[in-house]
Amino acid sequence: MKQDYRDLEVHDGEPGLFGSDGVSALRVLSEITASLADDDPAESPLERFLGTIVKLTGASAAAVRMITPDSDCMRLVGVVGLPVAVQGREHTVEVDCGICGAAARDQRVYWTNDLRLCAERTACDYFGTDCRRIVAVPVQYKGQLLGIYNLFLEADREIAPAVSLLLRVIGELLGLALENARLTRENLRVSLMNERQMLANEMHDSLAQSLHYMKMRMPLLQEAVRQHDEAGSSRYIADVNDTLGVAYSSLRELLTHFRNRMDPQGLLPALRKTVNGFYDKTGVVLDFINHVPDLALPIEQELQVFHIVQEALTNIGKHSRAAHARLILAEQNGRYAITIENDGKGLGGAPPTSPAGTRGETGHFGMNIMRERAKHLGGEIHFEDLADQGTRVCLTFPSSTQHRRAGS
Repeated sequence: MKQDYRDLEVHDGEPGLFGSDGVSALRVLSEITASLADDDPAESPLERFLGTIVKLTGASAAAVRMITPDSDCMRLVGVVGLPVAVQGREHTVEVDCGICGAAARDQRVYWTNDLRLCAERTACDYFGTDCRRIVAVPVQYKGQLLGIYNLFLEADREIAPAVSLLLRVIGELLGLALENARLTRENLRVSLMNERQMLANEMHDSLAQSLHYMKMRMPLLQEAVRQHDEAGSSRYIADVNDTLGVAYSSLRELLTHFRNRMDPQGLLPALRKTVNGFYDKTGVVLDFINHVPDLALPIEQELQVFHIVQEALTNIGKHSRAAHARLILAEQNGRYAITIENDGKGLGGAPPTSPAGTRGETGHFGMNIMRERAKHLGGEIHFEDLADQGTRVCLTFPSSTQHRRAGS
């Protein structure tokens, strides 16, 4: 079936779907950009975009179709105003289907009032009655075709070629927004995987080692009981009991650690919130000295820094017997330095190493956690025992600019 798809070439001075003056075009772009940038969680970016484009164009409906990974089909991913029956038939179409396929193939803006193919495919009288004209616009990102978006027009009126450029720019804005959304999902996925790996590492370094130690002690305990060796039995029971206490403390610290969630506004608001509530929770006065008011880190780095600071402050509140502590943020020679210090009893007050090879209740594996997180930042962390004057923890890592320069 041969159909008439008209290419919207640009001709200056002709009135368009959005109006003929430049002010109208700027207003359209402004509203479209605002709809894509709006982070209202109650509505998806695609729904906001389609609602805005329908309102501005006077279309009765709009839809976005994305090319599937195998490039064989286009899948309906967003729709406004299209009847449910039509959505079901239009959910997936061949990549070369009708006007949508032509717009995708040629990466040009097309319109048509020849709707016979759409009517036959959907077996619905929507096409030709409620919809008399369709526009298909490529959705692109840096020259790569991601899909197309459609406008369904109730009135069979001419669409001026002058709108082609504007429609194409809107398609590129949508492509940018969709690509940003994809990257955001990937970053969240990577962050989740990293957190799970960190949890697995921490469980291995704490619970798994303690359980393994108890497993090795049990046969010795059983043999001592069988031999009626009271001294040996008491010794092995004490070892298992001590290690069980360590494992229980490790589990509680892990649960507390992973329940702590960073303020969604970012690292600095999260640190200020932590500082403001620290005295009420611990009785320790905590000063916050920030020499980097414009601190800007990727989300993954913010999470690592936040958890390191949380671990250090938790140790101060639980074990240091300090009266005063300080959290200092600084930057020098392309590196950030975050220092947490207190006037408590110092590292020397920690309980001795347990038979399982891990520290007791005080930071028995917290230091290893912080070292692992520092590695993820490309930095390092140092623990300094100030004897009777307290403890200092200093984290240093490259600033974002320095880190990018090193990786380029």
